[in-house]
Amino acid sequence: MNMARAPKFHIDLASFASDPYPALARMRKEAPIAHVPELDAVLFTRRDDIHRHEKRVDVLSSDQPGGLMTVLMGQNMMRKDGEAHMQERRALFPTFSPRTVADHWKPKFEAAATCILEGIRPRGRCDLVRDFALPVSAEALKAITGLASMTVEEMDGSSQGMIDGCANYAGDADVEARCHAATALIDSHIDRQLDAPPEMSALAVQLEAGLPMESVRANVKLVISGGQNEPRDAIAGTAWALLDHPDQLELVRSGAATWQMAFFEYARLHSPIGMSPRRVARRDEINGIVLEAETRAFLMFSSAGRDEAHFDRVDAFDIMRDTSAAIPFGAGPHFCAGAAASRCLISEVALPMLFDSLPGLRLAGNVNLVGWAFRGPVAVPVAWDA
Repeated sequence: MNMARAPKFHIDLASFASDPYPALARMRKEAPIAHVPELDAVLFTRRDDIHRHEKRVDVLSSDQPGGLMTVLMGQNMMRKDGEAHMQERRALFPTFSPRTVADHWKPKFEAAATCILEGIRPRGRCDLVRDFALPVSAEALKAITGLASMTVEEMDGSSQGMIDGCANYAGDADVEARCHAATALIDSHIDRQLDAPPEMSALAVQLEAGLPMESVRANVKLVISGGQNEPRDAIAGTAWALLDHPDQLELVRSGAATWQMAFFEYARLHSPIGMSPRRVARRDEINGIVLEAETRAFLMFSSAGRDEAHFDRVDAFDIMRDTSAAIPFGAGPHFCAGAAASRCLISEVALPMLFDSLPGLRLAGNVNLVGWAFRGPVAVPVAWDA
C-alpha cells in the first residue's frame, strides 16, 4: 500500500463555527482523515475510524502536556491514559455510579427543577437556555461537585470560560485570560469546601481516595467544563428540536417514544461535545495515511453522528431511529464518566418536568446554534399559557 501524509482540507473558521456539518460531510466523502491547517490538527471524521482508533491510546494518546486543557486547567483524568487514568476514574466512580445518580442525585435534580419552574411559570415566556436549562444544569453541578457556595452565574460563567479556553486554537489572549479567571474562581470555591465537602460529591470522594490536590482540583474543573454547558445545551436544544417538530413531540407524549430517545437523537444530530483532542504518541499508519509523532488529532464525534455509513437522512431529526451507532459520549476508555448523571438530568428530570409544567409550550422566536468543538443554541425563546 502506498502511504502518504493526510491530505490538506481548508476550512473557513467562522463558517465552521456557525455550521461545521457541510465541511465535515465533505471530509467524510473526500478526505476522512484530513489535516486542517486552520486548526493545525488531523481530523478523523468517519464513525468507524473514530470508534476503532479512540481505543488505541498507545497511538492516539490523551496525555497532552502542551494541550490547551492541560495548560489551562491542570492535568485531569481525561488527559491521562492507562492506570493513571483508571486510578482517578475509580476514585470518582462513587459520585457518578448509576445507583448514586438514581438514589442520591436525582431527588436533588428534581427539587431544583421544581423550584426553577415555579419561578418562571407565572411569566408566560422565557429563554429556555438562560432561564431554565442554565440554572437546572448549574444547580445539579453544584451538588455533584460539592461547590455549594458557587452561584448559578458563577458555575455557568466558569464553565463557559474554560471550554472557550480549551477551544481557543486561534490563541485569543482575552479568551485565555477569561479561562484563567474561571479556574481561579473555582479554586477559591474548592478551598472554601475542603474542611466539609458534601457527601458523595466529586470533591469528597477524591479527597477520601487520597488523590493529590492538583488532581482533585483538575478533576473538579473537568467535571464543571463537561457538566454545565453540555447538559445546558442538550436540555434547551432537545426542547427546541421537539417544539420545532411537533410530530416528534407527539410521539413522546403518546408514549410511542421516550424523552431519552429524543435526547439521544438530538445528541446525534447536534453533538454538544463535537470533538475530543488527542496527541499522536508514536508514528503510525492508519488507512494508508502516515501520522507523525506529536501530531495533534481531533476525533470528530459530531461527524460520526452524521456518518452516512450508519444513518440515513443524516440531517433529519427522527427520534424513532436507532442511534446506537452514535458516540456523543465517546467510545473508548475515556467514555464520559458523567454519562449516567447527564442522561438522568436531561431525559428523566429536565425535559419531562419542563413539558409537564408549562402548558401550551411553544417557540416564540428564531433559534441559532453555534460552535464546532462544543455546540448549542444561543437562545431558545418560548412562550406558554401562564
